[in-house]
Amino acid sequence: MKAASLASTLTMSLLLAACGGGGGGGSTAGDTAPSIAATSSATPASSASMTSAVSTSATASADIAGSTSSNTAAATANPVTSSTTAASTAKPIFYGVNGHNNEGGAYDISSPALQLSQLQSLGARLFRNEVYNQASANKLAGIAKTMAAGGVTVFPILLSGIDYNSESDAYNAGYTLGKQTASAYRYAYYEVGNELGADALTGNVDGVYPQHFDNTKFQKARGVIRGMIDGIRSVDSSGKIVMGGGAWMHYGFDQMLASGTQPDGSGGHPVLSWDITAWHWYSDQGDITHACGGTGCHDVLAALQQLGKPIWLTEFGVRPEYGNDDQIAVYLVGGTMMAQFAAVASKYNLQAIQAYQLYDDPDGGEGAYGLLKNDGKTQKASYSAYQRFVANNPR
Repeated sequence: MKAASLASTLTMSLLLAACGGGGGGGSTAGDTAPSIAATSSATPASSASMTSAVSTSATASADIAGSTSSNTAAATANPVTSSTTAASTAKPIFYGVNGHNNEGGAYDISSPALQLSQLQSLGARLFRNEVYNQASANKLAGIAKTMAAGGVTVFPILLSGIDYNSESDAYNAGYTLGKQTASAYRYAYYEVGNELGADALTGNVDGVYPQHFDNTKFQKARGVIRGMIDGIRSVDSSGKIVMGGGAWMHYGFDQMLASGTQPDGSGGHPVLSWDITAWHWYSDQGDITHACGGTGCHDVLAALQQLGKPIWLTEFGVRPEYGNDDQIAVYLVGGTMMAQFAAVASKYNLQAIQAYQLYDDPDGGEGAYGLLKNDGKTQKASYSAYQRFVANNPR
């Protein structure tokens, strides 16, 4: 979940952030997956890698989410802890926050117990964190256990780029990461990929049409996601699959995944199925129900709703350059962010929103997006604004 540079709300293309609004026309701030080139599962975040240990599947995967066709025996035999306990599922999960426990900084300064107390104080019930190899998956598993005991559900965002020679190579890497993640801990939710649609854009385009995506890049992105889902399902047949957060107006990417089509206009390709559609939205992108770019204005939530799945905003936030801390706090809970999301939730089947992020990054990171400063303890105006909003708008 690293930052990318910002772009204009209307027509400028975004640089991909692995978690944070990448792609044409909007902006980004979030998780960029480390490059994947080696095979060590203990590689640090700056050069994380995933092994390719599974042969390529060329068949369609329409039964991916909730499928029993994968190796359910492996899930039964693997004695990993499940997060789907009474403690983690008894309360509503509409409100959540992003974290970066595998990225260091304030997340290393603050213990999981302290982070839990802060999330509880905010009223946040979901905590999204990145994984990208075995070591990061193992670390997050321990944090997930602590959080679950305190009523907060951790879920992983599986990070990968598309720097592969072929779709089959991408599939293999995704499968390995999916299996590593689910083997480390049985999560209630797994988010597969992060803004990969932005990686596959042809350039400065909105991403609403198939021709806005590069065919070869799309195939590799599809391979990564298919592999992640199959890898998870080889261990865990019950955790819900969250289709990796898209950004801006790039919903043409998800539409092709769901229909088995490609940017070149061909059909009959693997059809992906999932349980929840994730999306990202930032302040410089304006109104998510009336987003305007080179192709005109679009209701992004309506387009996502047509995919037939519940929607989660797994990242939303205010750009640090928007103004001072007080101005950012006002925008965060205002009419094109939390207030709007809560107001339209039932209309669009919007079931959860996660603020980006708990702590500011250190100097040189992606910026001061946090609800707290990068000492891990100093609350910003956004912290109290978020806290009051949740208290006044229980869900």
